[in-house]
Amino acid sequence: MDLDDHPMGDAGMENGLDDQGPSRVGGDDTPSEEGSFDDDGDSSSSDPALEQLRRRGLLPTGCCYDDRMKLHMNADFSPNAHHPEDPRRIHEIFKAFKKMGLVYNGPEADLPRILKECPTRYMWRIPARNATREEICLAHSSDHLAWVENLNSLSTAELRELTKRYDQGRESLYVGSMSYHAALLSAGGAIDTCKNVVTGQVKNAFAVIRPPGHHAEWDAPMGFCFFNNVPVAVRVCQQDFPDLCRRVLILDWDVHHGNGIQNIFYQDPNVLYISIHVYQNGSFYPGPGLGKNINIGWHDQGMGDGEYMAAFQKIVMPIAKEFNPDLVVISAGFDAADGDELGGCFVTPPCYAHMTHMLMSLADGKVAVCLEGGYNLAAISNSAVAVAKTLMGEPPPKMELPKLNKEAARILAKVQAHQAPYWECMRPGIVDIPEVQSLNANRLHDVIRNAQRQVLQQKHSMVPLYVQREQLYKSFENQVLVTPNLHDARRILVIIHDPPQLLAQPDAVDTSIEPHNAWVVDGVTQYIDWAIGQKFGVMDINVPAYVTHEEDTDAYIPGFKERKLQDQIQQLVCYVWDNFLQLYDTDEIFLLGVGNAYLGVKVLLINRDCKFRISGVVNFVTGNLRPVKSDVDNELSSWYKENSRVYVAGDHACWSDHELTRKVNKRRFGTVVRSEMLGLNKMMQEHAEEAQDWMMRRVGAAGPGDTTEDDKPSS
Repeated sequence: MDLDDHPMGDAGMENGLDDQGPSRVGGDDTPSEEGSFDDDGDSSSSDPALEQLRRRGLLPTGCCYDDRMKLHMNADFSPNAHHPEDPRRIHEIFKAFKKMGLVYNGPEADLPRILKECPTRYMWRIPARNATREEICLAHSSDHLAWVENLNSLSTAELRELTKRYDQGRESLYVGSMSYHAALLSAGGAIDTCKNVVTGQVKNAFAVIRPPGHHAEWDAPMGFCFFNNVPVAVRVCQQDFPDLCRRVLILDWDVHHGNGIQNIFYQDPNVLYISIHVYQNGSFYPGPGLGKNINIGWHDQGMGDGEYMAAFQKIVMPIAKEFNPDLVVISAGFDAADGDELGGCFVTPPCYAHMTHMLMSLADGKVAVCLEGGYNLAAISNSAVAVAKTLMGEPPPKMELPKLNKEAARILAKVQAHQAPYWECMRPGIVDIPEVQSLNANRLHDVIRNAQRQVLQQKHSMVPLYVQREQLYKSFENQVLVTPNLHDARRILVIIHDPPQLLAQPDAVDTSIEPHNAWVVDGVTQYIDWAIGQKFGVMDINVPAYVTHEEDTDAYIPGFKERKLQDQIQQLVCYVWDNFLQLYDTDEIFLLGVGNAYLGVKVLLINRDCKFRISGVVNFVTGNLRPVKSDVDNELSSWYKENSRVYVAGDHACWSDHELTRKVNKRRFGTVVRSEMLGLNKMMQEHAEEAQDWMMRRVGAAGPGDTTEDDKPSS
């Protein structure tokens, strides 16, 4: 017998739960309108039998579901009127619960014995009931409530017209004749789910409810949502049980930002709202967040287990533990699940299980899950089952985490920096930039370049070369250093390089860095010393990974971005060629490109007809391999191949695949040499003698473009 119509009745009494607690384990689709509490709001948490179950750790997991919430349907019955917020969403989840044996679905006669022997074997049903007007108005204006209620009185034609008006853009919403009733049930189900958890009727609970709520504002519907279920439930619990439910954590892992929850609680210090969502330039409803409103907004779709677990480990759980909530409410949208085309992310059921398990370590395990989005029926069912199993005590399955997306890692670091002023756990390793700037501080890369200038000035009398710019920043002041009388030099070495490498060992406790535990590693210096010893004139061009601006306020700024710096590098190298190098009376110019800055070698060769003045090119590469190819000079790639040595790190991706290796041996990439070393400075040191001998063999011995057998490198 299917027990969808079977109330627990005496079986519930026998197991210590009176008719004021969760009252069903089957799939009753039409429970009574009455909730789990009597009129004065007192719970039955003092029941001796219930206390005994609680002490023995045998409290069940609750589940709220009601078929009547499926009656919210689109009033537009045209062929193209299908909407992703489909009534089948909750039906498929609850069907999956029954299929997996999470709710009782067997013979009625066996129910009392099963409940007595193992009260946690199944989820115990929490009846859904209509939220009251007073409850709704704890989180919404009376005008908004009246607007939703008025849907009751509209004709089908009016409902269709209203749907057409609202079902577009950010306000996407459809309405039907039963939308108001379903919204009341959804809010009421969330209320009693949270109440049962707060008062210990169940250890935790899952509310399979719709329509969703987290986009609904105080005074307006939005994004498939009428009433904001979670804020309504939280406000009721705070009001009715102030001693049990003061601080509440709301964790929203829906792929869209829960703007309604954030705005409703923005001024409430007792509610911590954390949202993990896709930001994507604002198309996924982002919003600023500081302090008790924390937004982890991914830069794009495509995020998965690695990114979500990192967000939990680095941001969510440390802050949640510091906040120390009395209740955790998961605003559980499953549209970030693998398979949901709208969300476009790849979070797996095991990841949802692990995130749930971590949240269960808070608030003495008092966790209430309220369904939000999720539009692929298979994905939301599998994800919801994983969460429900975890709530019921099943350990999360083993999972292998993919590598963390680099941009996502930067976003987490930025969130940490933004939250550091508000949370102790976020402060280690974070620099307060406005405070530092008030102390007349300078970015270290500017200080290092000044130090280099002083050393090279004392050692080789090198001086800054003036480069005309519209605006001069600190990073540009000493960007180009040259030896005296460079214009009279018979041969010239032009070095275009990244700033020196910084190595530091931070303190294990507070991550502070002491100067004696930090080093500046500069592999370029040995080449300058060698070149000057060989009577070269030297032009040293430093290309910063970031140009310092006076208005800088971020504690962390990503490093080299090729597209952003290409224009800057091109303007610089073309300027020094046009105004200095091409005017000098020498045809023995060598280019040395180091790191990402070797982009300057490429743009100079492509944008200026300079190859007949250049005797050779040496590059050291750990990042992108850049082709040198011109649409107007068909001989440029051949020249580059014959007159270059491009040392590439041994762990570079080009060596991992035969097809890639074959590709980089083409003319446009130059003469590529595989180094066994890893890292620019080690490569420069390892191949210094080899590269310097190669350049010296080309000085006066062979004209540019001529090669000998000795010039050809070994593979």
